[in-house]
Amino acid sequence: MIEATQGSPSSGAALAALLLSVATVSAGYGIVLPILPLMLQEIDGPNAATEVARHTGLLTAVHALALFLFAPVWGWLSDHQGRRVILIVGLVGFSVSLLLSTIRPTIGVFYAERFFTGLFASAIAPVASAVIADHGGSDAWRARHLAWVSMASVSGFLLGPMLSGFLATLSTVVSSGGAVARQSYELPFLAVSIVALLAASAVRIWVPSCNATSSADQIQSRLSFDPNVRTIWRLRTIGFVVAIGIGAFEVGLTLRGSQDLGMGPRQVALMFTACSLVMFVVQAAVFSPMVAPASTRWFIMPALITMAVALILVPRTTDFTALLAIVAVVAASAGILSPILTYWVSLEGGTSKGAELGKQTAVTSLGQALGSLVGA
Repeated sequence: MIEATQGSPSSGAALAALLLSVATVSAGYGIVLPILPLMLQEIDGPNAATEVARHTGLLTAVHALALFLFAPVWGWLSDHQGRRVILIVGLVGFSVSLLLSTIRPTIGVFYAERFFTGLFASAIAPVASAVIADHGGSDAWRARHLAWVSMASVSGFLLGPMLSGFLATLSTVVSSGGAVARQSYELPFLAVSIVALLAASAVRIWVPSCNATSSADQIQSRLSFDPNVRTIWRLRTIGFVVAIGIGAFEVGLTLRGSQDLGMGPRQVALMFTACSLVMFVVQAAVFSPMVAPASTRWFIMPALITMAVALILVPRTTDFTALLAIVAVVAASAGILSPILTYWVSLEGGTSKGAELGKQTAVTSLGQALGSLVGA
């Protein structure tokens, strides 16, 4: 049984801990993108272009597959055991998993790291969203704070490639007699691992120990269960389609930047930085006080169409400036859709918000895994 809520998840410190947690696991995913092809080249050799492309897609898919398998489990556990303990377990496990990449990796170790970071990362975003959804505030309050969770994820994704692109250019001397050096690919993983432990400490101190759904929320849940199910699955279908496009886009952009367009880690990081900045701004605008939460459903179809057109143009564009503009359009569309879908699923989730948000994460992660394979 879920225990009664102690403390308020709406306090500034608790919200900050939740947002830091979401941003950290997102950064743990983002740090890999600019340097993944280069790390694989160290393992497979500089001439193994086919293997690099294949492993780039598979490694991204493995991470997303772990999210698909375990997000519903973590969400269900948070409904029954409390939100805080799941967040702490997820963050500590995520931190330890990242350390696998600080050793000299083999391809097997790299796959294990991607799987286990996905496994533990899947506990964070849906459970943090459930903490927000548990709070008995107005629809506008929930919409705004769920958007903050999404924006924290974008911020982490923004920081991750920037951190990776910078730290990967630092060198470590490996020969005492000369200037022989190699790129320090392990440093971004170590940095995010440390931040994940700090986030776990913040959650332990400030997030309430139990985040039960209040009796008021139970009364307000929909009386008819079947319409809830139909609505949620429509939202999941949309999220699945969007995730396929985003997965193909991320992997395809990574490979095109490093292999076809000759970009270094910093240039690839710049592309993803621009993408994240656009998503952040769009989400802030859509869920600002000027937009009624109930009206956000009208943004879904235009955003889907716009993203589809932009994704078609990405592989046909070779000019860096034009590609950057198209990336911005894809980012704007995805930035609109992600928090809107989360918000409406949280409304329809009734007393099982953690489980339903976990399932939403699982479905979108499966779409991202399929998209990653297509993009490779």
